[in-house]
Amino acid sequence: MRRRAVLVAALTLVGARAAQAHAILLDSTPAIGGTVPAGPIKFTFRYNSRIDRRRSRLLITGPDKAQSILPILDEGTDDIVFASATLSPGTYTIRWQVLAVDGHITRGDVPFTVGGAQ
Repeated sequence: MRRRAVLVAALTLVGARAAQAHAILLDSTPAIGGTVPAGPIKFTFRYNSRIDRRRSRLLITGPDKAQSILPILDEGTDDIVFASATLSPGTYTIRWQVLAVDGHITRGDVPFTVGGAQ
């Protein structure tokens, strides 16, 4: 019984460390499933850990399913990634891939809609 308790405690600690090692998207602008007006858009992606911007990337897929790289801007803090683009109305998805400074890569998608101009 004692061995089992020690094993469970050890696995819990290992799982907690593994979860801390990956960058998790905490907040984005536009929000997942959100809507923004057409025109110039500044994208913001905030993570739970520091990000290596030079080895991270953003890929945007437009309403016509065409994909292009969205350049990451040099501004921001270590845990925030910024980008910008001018978009017309339609449904878009940004696929983010970031490298946390501890060497772990994580990926995810932020689908959003661009509505009419404001």
